[in-house]
Amino acid sequence: MDLSVRYMGYTIKNPVIIGSSALSNNIDKIKNLEKNGAAAIVLKSIFEEQILQEIENNFDQYGIPEAHDYIAGYTRTLTLDNYLKLIEDARKHTQIPIIGSINAQSPGKWVEYAKKIESAGAHGIELNISILPADIDLTCKDIEKRHLEILEEVRKAVKIPLSVKISQYVGALGNLVKKISWSKTVNTIVMFNRFYNPDIDIEKLEPGVTNVLSNAEDIMPSLRWIAILAEKFQNTEFVASTAIYTGEDLIKQILAGADAVQVVSAIYKHGPEFIETILEKVKDWMKEKNIENLSDIKGKMSFSKLKNPAFYERIQFMRYYGTLE
Repeated sequence: MDLSVRYMGYTIKNPVIIGSSALSNNIDKIKNLEKNGAAAIVLKSIFEEQILQEIENNFDQYGIPEAHDYIAGYTRTLTLDNYLKLIEDARKHTQIPIIGSINAQSPGKWVEYAKKIESAGAHGIELNISILPADIDLTCKDIEKRHLEILEEVRKAVKIPLSVKISQYVGALGNLVKKISWSKTVNTIVMFNRFYNPDIDIEKLEPGVTNVLSNAEDIMPSLRWIAILAEKFQNTEFVASTAIYTGEDLIKQILAGADAVQVVSAIYKHGPEFIETILEKVKDWMKEKNIENLSDIKGKMSFSKLKNPAFYERIQFMRYYGTLE
């Protein structure tokens, strides 16, 4: 059986990509993921706010005002140097695509990082654009413009393949995807990045986070949107992210129109060996259905292929709950 698919312009051996996370923050973890069947790995993202926090922590430790610029430069350099070393080591010791990841909030800040990631040997770069539209003065056009400006600046700076990981929390999502695809700045669109969910401890009266890992039902947003949009943009690859827990989940996303999937929470819960469990289920299903090439079923259950495509657009529950008493 042929499980190979296309991802960021490369042919990879199967659709299981390890998404950006601490699962890939050192060379031993990366080698073990490849050993257990991962077809590509997206390294842990470099976050702007993380570096800024490290700068402040270092500054607080030394407390010398005149040294702030030196400490800031040293922290940024050390963080990036460690990241570039990880890319170089991963390229030496693995045979699968190694993708750098940058969490970009605005244009201009990360172009130099992208250039250095390319020079270190990364097969590609995933730009994780995480904009929570909480600013009441920020319009849909503003968010759209910010996405396109980030992609354009990085595309001008590097030649390696790019992907963009976007949020579902944007207005006119379909139109944004169209403009990203038409811009030809990226090879791949990943749906979706996942924000931490806030919580409140009512005893300590402190904020916190909950549901750090995804839940099984979190697969639904990417399944819906990939089914609706992927077939409309044949020259852009679509990757499903969040809540890929089983072989059945992977199959569903490919049927909807995804080229591949990113897996994170399932590996945290079950370990790298679980990759093979997912792939075995896919193989068993393909054998049962007499399917030789996984790519042959891509989009078979997409929006236009259904007799009633409104299934993917329905947002009310009246049809299902109207007869309940």
